[in-house]
Amino acid sequence: MSENLKGYKKDAKKFLIEHNLKLWDIIKVETKTTTYEGILLPRYEYSKAGFIEIKLENNYNVGIKVDDITKIEKIGEKEAKYKIPEKDFPKTKGFPEITLLGTGGTVASRLDYTTGAVIPAFSPGELFSAVPELADICNLETEIVFKIFSENMQATHWQQLAHQIETLANSGKDGIIIPHGTDTMGYTSAALSFMLKDLSIPVVVVGSQRSSDRPSSDAAMNLINAATVATSDIAEVTLVMLGSSSHDYGLIHRGTLVRKLHTSYRHTFRTIDDIPMGMVQNRTIRMFTDNYHKKDKKKRETTALTDFEKKIGFIYFYPGLTSEMIHYYIDKGYKGLLLAGTGLGHVATRIYDAIERAIEEDILVLMTSQTLFGFVGMNVYSTGRELLDMGVLPGKNMMPEVGYVKLGWVLGQTDNLEDAKKLLMTNIAGEFLDREIPIAFNYDIDRLLKDNLI
Repeated sequence: MSENLKGYKKDAKKFLIEHNLKLWDIIKVETKTTTYEGILLPRYEYSKAGFIEIKLENNYNVGIKVDDITKIEKIGEKEAKYKIPEKDFPKTKGFPEITLLGTGGTVASRLDYTTGAVIPAFSPGELFSAVPELADICNLETEIVFKIFSENMQATHWQQLAHQIETLANSGKDGIIIPHGTDTMGYTSAALSFMLKDLSIPVVVVGSQRSSDRPSSDAAMNLINAATVATSDIAEVTLVMLGSSSHDYGLIHRGTLVRKLHTSYRHTFRTIDDIPMGMVQNRTIRMFTDNYHKKDKKKRETTALTDFEKKIGFIYFYPGLTSEMIHYYIDKGYKGLLLAGTGLGHVATRIYDAIERAIEEDILVLMTSQTLFGFVGMNVYSTGRELLDMGVLPGKNMMPEVGYVKLGWVLGQTDNLEDAKKLLMTNIAGEFLDREIPIAFNYDIDRLLKDNLI
């Protein structure tokens, strides 16, 4: 029996053995406060001991502390069919040639039999079986670049992706899709936007808020929309996700202006300080702007500029912050500091001494705002003017995470401080806006369309 309880240990494993239970049994569990029915799942190797895990009928997983269980019984069994069947992905002559670069996201997924985790369906055959509509849009190939949770993403992964995109773009591919975990999609889309010079084809970052083993999943629609944008003429890094609570279309966001704003809503991503570049619905794209780079594989050669300075401090100002943290980064040899200040770009005067020391030691200091919407305005109040006089650079409308990525990329391109300052304040990938669009703060695409405002 014990070999059928992978991931369980100590008291939880002993408890299940005593009750003659095995993985995939349908069980009824009574606790001191409630009753659950569901399928007994495997547990991840490093999961906390003392719990059992079941999948409820609504497809949510719940962990139940063994010590809280007053009664448990088997009421059925669940046949284990956890692999998406393979079907040959049909190739259509004349269709765009698209490559999907896997990173570990769950846009199309299956349940891992050994761990109970949702893992990507990845081969073209699996994807065609899961989302057959893709074959009506493009010819698809897939490559695994790495398999990680998005929270484990770092600069080395962005570099890998950028070099692979460079190779594919210059070898005749028509577009790239990058399935990605949603938590750090904004960082990756920004990094690729800076790293890919003269990008000649569409690069579309896409994810899902709810994995495809759940009835409410947004995975298939997001993947269909991403494939549609990947076959378009938008030669930029974009992020494509559902656009409204109606969930009937996707929005196309520029890679340097997009933010995840809700932990669980499927339409969680939105463009900050601007309206999205466009929308995609029923495999049709409607652009809201003509201010974007167009596809040109013949005249442009994509170059991956991936050098990145990893010693960048990211400091989120809060009441009570002292100079100690800034001195720490200075003492550790950091090359840049990203400040996420309050309001128009302010921090407490008590940390001025540390900021002055950082600048005196040729550390590049960039100011952004925690508010996300709006522009840094450091000429308005004396606090901001004093920081400008010290040499702090204003990040304009850049979100903190975009400022962090750009700062690291800029310092990877040059060791010359003045050149770095100039490059940092240059609009590289649409990260700087001339002005904030008044309707951007609270835009409703459906209303804007109805009122003919876009």
